[in-house]
Amino acid sequence: MKQKMMNSKFGKILRRLVGEEAGAVMMEYVIIAVLIAAACVVAIAYFGRTVTTEANVATIAMTGKGMEAQTLQTAAQAKATKMSNDAVDANKPFSDATEEAAKSGSGSSGSGN
Repeated sequence: MKQKMMNSKFGKILRRLVGEEAGAVMMEYVIIAVLIAAACVVAIAYFGRTVTTEANVATIAMTGKGMEAQTLQTAAQAKATKMSNDAVDANKPFSDATEEAAKSGSGSSGSGN
C-alpha cells in the first residue's frame, strides 16, 4: 500500500517538494574541499616567498654558515619591510595623497623663488 501511494501522482509531487537528499551531503563535502583548496592557494600566494626564504635560512644555518644565514635573513626582512611600506603608501586615502602633493608642490615652488 505504501509503495503504491509513493508511486502515485501525489506521491511523486510530494517527493519532489520534500526532495531527495541523496547527493546533497556529497555536494557539501565538495564545497568544503573547494574552500579549503582556495584557502591553501591564497596562503601559498601570500606567504610563499617568506616561507621559502626562511627554509633557505634554516638550511644554510644548519650547514654551519651562520653569518651567511643571518645576512640572508636580514636582507629578506628589509625587503619585506620595504614591500609592506610600499603597499601602505599605495593605499593611502586620496586626501592624504593630495595633502602630500600640495606640500611637496609648495616646497618646490618656494625653493625656486
